[in-house]
Amino acid sequence: MTYAALREFLEQRMQMSHVYQPVMLLTLLRHKGVATKREIAEAILSHDQSQLEYYDQIVSGMVGKVLRKHGVVTWTDGRFRLAGFDELTPSEIADLGDLCATKLADYLSKRGDRVWEHRNRTLNVLSGTLRYEVLKNARFRCALCGTPAEEKALEVDHIRPRKHGGSDELSNLQALCYSCNAMKRDRDATDFRNNRTFYDDRRAGCLFCEIPEKAFCTRIQLAICIADGFPATPLHSLVFSEATHRRLFLSHSSRAKRM
Repeated sequence: MTYAALREFLEQRMQMSHVYQPVMLLTLLRHKGVATKREIAEAILSHDQSQLEYYDQIVSGMVGKVLRKHGVVTWTDGRFRLAGFDELTPSEIADLGDLCATKLADYLSKRGDRVWEHRNRTLNVLSGTLRYEVLKNARFRCALCGTPAEEKALEVDHIRPRKHGGSDELSNLQALCYSCNAMKRDRDATDFRNNRTFYDDRRAGCLFCEIPEKAFCTRIQLAICIADGFPATPLHSLVFSEATHRRLFLSHSSRAKRM
């Protein structure tokens, strides 16, 4: 393909529904016209902020927390620091690096693909067509918190976990964002797909059902701001997530139904 033809494709004919096409072509251009699937996949991953956010949570809430507890690292000014690094010699740094690499290799050798099964548990068993059908039925939103696909990566969750006999049928699948799916894991069989029907139920006297329109200072896709009913200061407001609003409503609605 000539330069003129490639440029014409990029400017006129390339129709984008995601970042994939330009990222793949950019990777090929940077690799002298040839790249493996893995190289292209890694390039796409580097642009996926939702995956970076997932591992941000892992770093701060898990591994960073553990290493801080043992005094190995510290957290200051938004950065992790290796305790005592300034006192290490170059040879000591190299030796510790080799030891880390050895520990990593040993662990991967023992665990194999199970290390990453929490991230690919559905990718290898469900077809792209089935995954699309699940996401389409969910209107490309998380069934639990309502986050849209453009805000956070959605995963296909088995309502009844496969390890407990759950099937790969469409009736047993729901769309959850990676955060909600990670919390649900494979120990829960809650079907969140009907949550949307609860939002249409309104009850007289419910504080969360009857928020007057004039009380909303602003309402965006994932958050709500309302004026406080008993302001302590001028412009006193309450800010909470849309998901919190839904949980409060669902909790109140459930109590009302039991009464």
